[in-house]
Amino acid sequence: MLVFFREALLSNIVLKGISKSFSGSPAVRSLNLEIEESQFVTLLGPSGCGKTTTLRLIAGLEDPDAGEIFIGGKLIFSREKGVFIPPEKRQLGLIFQSYALWPHMTVYKNISLGLEEQKLPKEEIERRVTTVLEKVQLTPYRDRYPSELSGGQQQRVAIARMIASEPDIFLMDEPLSNLDAMLRVDMRAELKRLHYELGATTVYVTHDQVEALTLSDKIAVMMDGELRQFGSPREIYHYPTDLFVARFVGSPRINTIPGALARQEGKLLFRSAFFEKALQRTFDFEGRDVIATIRPEDIAFSTTPQSGWLEMQVYSVLPAGSETIITVRKDDLPLTIKAPGFADVEMNDHIWIDFDIARMNFYHPQTENLIPAA
Repeated sequence: MLVFFREALLSNIVLKGISKSFSGSPAVRSLNLEIEESQFVTLLGPSGCGKTTTLRLIAGLEDPDAGEIFIGGKLIFSREKGVFIPPEKRQLGLIFQSYALWPHMTVYKNISLGLEEQKLPKEEIERRVTTVLEKVQLTPYRDRYPSELSGGQQQRVAIARMIASEPDIFLMDEPLSNLDAMLRVDMRAELKRLHYELGATTVYVTHDQVEALTLSDKIAVMMDGELRQFGSPREIYHYPTDLFVARFVGSPRINTIPGALARQEGKLLFRSAFFEKALQRTFDFEGRDVIATIRPEDIAFSTTPQSGWLEMQVYSVLPAGSETIITVRKDDLPLTIKAPGFADVEMNDHIWIDFDIARMNFYHPQTENLIPAA
């Protein structure tokens, strides 16, 4: 393993009450966020949710209207206290959607240029460039020009240029969005491995929830400039704090079923217009309407009748090799099922489904917030 970062890095990031508006329109609203040292944290959300603005505020490319930013325990921005540390002194490495490679320079020169501007000795520049080229598996391409590289190779040059400067923190704004689907999968694996080996604190911006789930230690889900949930991929996926997070994270989209919690003969039930299921948990929400959610992979199906299962009609079948996405309907209730491999069903078939009730969450129909188990 190649390790060349400074010892005892202090690279945690703390945002306290950060707000930012553009022309009177809020982009980030009273954001409080703490990113621990060496964590890979993804800012996830739809376009316009404030994730890129947050990254630029950390980088110093934008100034907050209010709040404070700390890096490594040091205050680097506070309008109230008159503190502003410029971007070049924050020990950050940045990658954006554009790789910004110099077309007339070789791979080696694209990486070494910034080091030369730092007035580093030639021996140190050679050591760093050689090390990072090996790290991103581009040693044979050091004398090639960007036009002679694939999109994935150009992306790795941009990553190599960033890590050669040995920053404490990596900031990445949708760096894989210009790559095709297969290359994105390959580059996710590369980024995951680099983070494991280098251990740099990383803040990654994307609207792709698959990228967020596969890469992150923690995910910050944002909407309309607000932080909606901050947690591990497992927490975000299995226990979304509100319906926006539940619907945004996961592919295909989570199923929602209106109904109510009711007690009958000592058992707590979820009762919808189409079925009822006994619950294994207790909720302080009995006798009230709820919205239930369940992931497509947590619905079982059978092509033959099963006692107590709900009969549905198949609306569409989308085989994808490793899985099949089946949409079924009953009256005004549409549901999506994710089955492994190729499912032996056809459109308009009748199938019978059952729910993994332990995987079902319940939300308040007005606030759309998660109802916790008692």
